[in-house]
Amino acid sequence: MRFTPFLTDLAASVACEAREIERADRVIRVMAPAGWSDARVEAWLDWHDQSPDDWPRLEGAPSRTAAAGPPVLDGALDRWAARLAAWGRSTGVFPSASDAETFASELVASVLLGLAAPSSGLLEGARTPPAAEDQPGPTRNATVFDLGDAGVRARFESDTARRRTACVTAHALSGVTRTLRAVTDAVRRCEGPTSVCADPASNPALGRAALAARRAGADDTAILDAIAGRVFSAPEPEPLKQTRVVAVADPASPMDAPLRAAADGSLADDLVVAFSVRDAEAAADLAIAPGCAIALPAVAATLPDMIDALDALARLWTTALEIEVACGFAPDGRLARRRHAVRPVVLTLANGLDWLVAEAGGVVNENEFTAASGLFAAAASLASSELAEALRPAADWPVAAEAVLAALEMREAHLADLTSELGRAAALRTAQAHAAASASGRRQCLIATLAADAERDLRLGVAPLSGIEVFETRDGGMVRRLHPALAAAITAQGGDVEGAERWLLGRRTLIDSPALGYAELAAKGFTEVELEAVEAALAHVERLDEAFAPPVLEAGFIRDVLGFDQETAGPSGPLALLATPKEITAATEYVFGHRDLSAWPSAPLRLKAILADLDAASTNLTRVAEPFSDVADMTSVELPSRAGIGAAMAMLTQAASEGRRAIRLSRRQASNQPLLHLPDFEPARRAPEPAPQPRPATTERVVERVIERVRTRRKLPDRRKGYIQKAAVGGHKVYIHTGEYEDGELGEIFIDMHKEGAAFRSLMNNFAIAISIGLQYGVPLDEFVDAFLLTRFEPAGRVTGNDSIGSATSILDYIFRELGVSYLDRHELANADAEPLDADGLGSGKADELVPAARFISKGFARGATPDNLVVLPFGRKAEMPGRNGDHGEADACPACGDFTLQQRGGAWICDTCGIAPQMRG
Repeated sequence: MRFTPFLTDLAASVACEAREIERADRVIRVMAPAGWSDARVEAWLDWHDQSPDDWPRLEGAPSRTAAAGPPVLDGALDRWAARLAAWGRSTGVFPSASDAETFASELVASVLLGLAAPSSGLLEGARTPPAAEDQPGPTRNATVFDLGDAGVRARFESDTARRRTACVTAHALSGVTRTLRAVTDAVRRCEGPTSVCADPASNPALGRAALAARRAGADDTAILDAIAGRVFSAPEPEPLKQTRVVAVADPASPMDAPLRAAADGSLADDLVVAFSVRDAEAAADLAIAPGCAIALPAVAATLPDMIDALDALARLWTTALEIEVACGFAPDGRLARRRHAVRPVVLTLANGLDWLVAEAGGVVNENEFTAASGLFAAAASLASSELAEALRPAADWPVAAEAVLAALEMREAHLADLTSELGRAAALRTAQAHAAASASGRRQCLIATLAADAERDLRLGVAPLSGIEVFETRDGGMVRRLHPALAAAITAQGGDVEGAERWLLGRRTLIDSPALGYAELAAKGFTEVELEAVEAALAHVERLDEAFAPPVLEAGFIRDVLGFDQETAGPSGPLALLATPKEITAATEYVFGHRDLSAWPSAPLRLKAILADLDAASTNLTRVAEPFSDVADMTSVELPSRAGIGAAMAMLTQAASEGRRAIRLSRRQASNQPLLHLPDFEPARRAPEPAPQPRPATTERVVERVIERVRTRRKLPDRRKGYIQKAAVGGHKVYIHTGEYEDGELGEIFIDMHKEGAAFRSLMNNFAIAISIGLQYGVPLDEFVDAFLLTRFEPAGRVTGNDSIGSATSILDYIFRELGVSYLDRHELANADAEPLDADGLGSGKADELVPAARFISKGFARGATPDNLVVLPFGRKAEMPGRNGDHGEADACPACGDFTLQQRGGAWICDTCGIAPQMRG
């Protein structure tokens, strides 16, 4: 075949730039078109790394010298095109070396201009030699199951059972692996001798994990290996073979055995069901067919004449795919022979909806896409006939000729009523393709124009039309914006593009927001500080409740102003206190935008139909293009997780009645949430009380036990008691609030220092929350007291307002001295002067005065149930200790800790605070 330059000159104007692309093991610097994103460049590099690099050894083949020009993508495109040109020259596609070079330069130019991109191929596999004689007789695709044959149906049902077994086995193996790893973890977490930790009778956690592993199906040998530390690691399940394709002819009767077998197979795995054997084989041939995609919007924007552009691109890429059939690989020898005999190719027109929306100002003219699809398919068929005339028709052409010619005749009739210039050209090309195929045959028995390939579309830089387009910036960031095709259509119809963007992307502010505007929030206690914090958070959060929760809002504000209780609140957090669920939804849509433009009130009248359902419009275009493809449209249908064989049979019957040629059917996999709610038929058995053991003989021995603490949170009662202690440490006021369980054990504390900075107050509040959580999970108060006692930082010094604590080295030292004295009876931590209580304390300093109990017991907490005549003895005075000479003098200052708690014990001096015994002189 001969080629004349059509795209090469245009590609010379493509601006390229150096880019740094991060690969798996290094960062490389490559040249790439300036408009390509880094993800697109990386996708091309990945594609080239997985592409074959074998060159023909036949005489007269072109050399491996890359084409002239900049080394785009590190020369990957030039090497790929040169390889195809070399194989085309060696197999007789190109009569001269100059034709091969022109072909290679045109192929690279189509990629650089963003007009086309190839699908991925196999790096290695099986291949029929291009020079080999065609096999006599037709070949069949053995991967297709014709369920009308009882023997084939039995084989398919057996394969379905194996797949279902593999799925259940993989799930069970995952559960066994998880339980065995829990056994190993139970041993590793144990603190004690190895013999004790590895004994299920002595290590309760190990016993439970081992029992769970046995119930999951693990034998005791595997459990012993897990106890010994040999981590069980299940191999990854082997990937399933390619999607199965079945043929079910006339699925009308619900009792039809082929229909029932196909429905059962779709519940086990993804399944393509065709309603004729030919369509089933065509669908199976897609797996071995090389392919490419043409971006219609790029073609319309780059080339002035759509008719000539589609003609040239179809001829160029049909030739390239024919060469790829000859030199590419198939998974095995059987499929390689099928590929050699049928020579299937895939040429897809991508982003047809974008092209129509941009060209017609939002009015989707399906006739134009029909014309474009018919013209492109006819041009590809003409190129295949030209290849058949230069080489010879495909080996299976005698078998496929009747169906192909009938399809071309049907397409002529389908295009006869189109009156546009593109429609008339499509009808003319289809008539020419019919005549050429009748005279010379075709090199390809199968030319498909419908095939989904996400990786190919990423290399082409296209995506399905939706309201929001996400694109990559030069610095690697991701930015969301209104899709350019929709923006152009809205502009053409006189609509407000900025209003559409606000509706779709949101405003990211609460100004004028419904229900949660500034006025409504100010009425609920928000000040400028909180409003500014919420506004700053809205720039980066993805949910509205995240902007009304810590750390955006202070915990004290949420608790004291909003009255939010963490224990009784719902999942929306503090936001649930500010608005109703309906109002929260409205505010969320105002701030973060809507999912699509279907309900946009300001949409232009002519755009309402297309904006109502973009997915449906895209599906309609796929149905429009199906008559021009030798492979049926296989739109995926996913059944619910609870669907059974009856629902699958009904779906297949409905698809056949609607005239569908094929359907891809599957069932949604079960999520983490259970589908069944199973009652507990066996109530938990109470462990029998152990029988009293006979008292052993008195012998001394060392006993070690492994004690496992139950790690569950002990909730405080909703109405709890406690006390509030006001004091000042170094002139800084401190309020300590305590909360107690029914038995008087400390369960929570709150620390308030109102006149300190916001950061310091927040740290103290969160510190108190951490201590409270630790207490509720069973951490002994002694541990906290010992950990934070004698910590030194400002403020520190004299303590006023506390009758037990006279000085502290820090706020934390004061707090835990107070808690130790009040809840642990550790009076050695009290360092206040032993003087009677004055008006600042709780007593009057008279030892014989009786104090009414109402002074210490909350009347509100007791709800008036405390007797009025209940009194308590005075408390709070330190026990008098003899001084240096046996008198009741004051204690001296300790040279180590500085507290006035140094007392004489016999002939030695002991500090009651730190326990040091200094040598005193004089």
